[in-house]
Amino acid sequence: MTEPLSPDDCAKFAAAKRASELIEPGMRVGLGTGSTAAFLVRCLGDRVRDEGLNIKGVPTSSRTAQLAREVGIEVLTLEQLPQLDLTIDGADEFDPDLNLIKGGGGALLQEKIVAMASDKMVVITDASKSVDTLGAFALPVEVLKFGWQTSHELIKNRLDALGFGDRQIARRMSGETPYVTDEGNYILDLQLGHIGDAPELALRLNQIPGVVENGLFIGICAQVIIGYPDGTTSERGHSDG
Repeated sequence: MTEPLSPDDCAKFAAAKRASELIEPGMRVGLGTGSTAAFLVRCLGDRVRDEGLNIKGVPTSSRTAQLAREVGIEVLTLEQLPQLDLTIDGADEFDPDLNLIKGGGGALLQEKIVAMASDKMVVITDASKSVDTLGAFALPVEVLKFGWQTSHELIKNRLDALGFGDRQIARRMSGETPYVTDEGNYILDLQLGHIGDAPELALRLNQIPGVVENGLFIGICAQVIIGYPDGTTSERGHSDG
């Protein structure tokens, strides 16, 4: 017997289900990473099985690729499909301008590349991810293994120069070993609390040697679908103000 979903998972499933209805036959779809995106992949798999939906998916992580194959979605790469119609992904936070923090699932680099290769990015989430100002969720920054301690110190100095003060920066762990991304890099999680100027911070972080990418998605998301535990959804877009 299938276990009943928790209220949080009901909300995630509702958002994923609604987003899956946006997909039309023949679409080239970026498939996000994380628990909410996994619900989306399963919903699309149901449509492939039940409706014969013909789509091509470009996953943003090895985990998503494996799940997509398991549910019958044709999986390709950006090399094979350099331009996508739509990417659907989750988020760790989103603000009123639909700027995001992503990377809690460790796939921020591929997620950002796939999103930027798409005509449109739609985020699926629950209401808890809505914030007035980004920063309560730790900001992930992907860094090269080589010289990561130096990158750590440079990030710390840059944050101090930008007025953040002495903030905790932790290398992400997987049990007792460092977490390693699909690209073989480390992730540093920045406990910032409040990000007053997200575009400026994103720019300054990416100027640091050793930083591969940061988890601030600025001006990329076009629409957010919010799910609720009762199965209903609401939507926000830039036209909503």
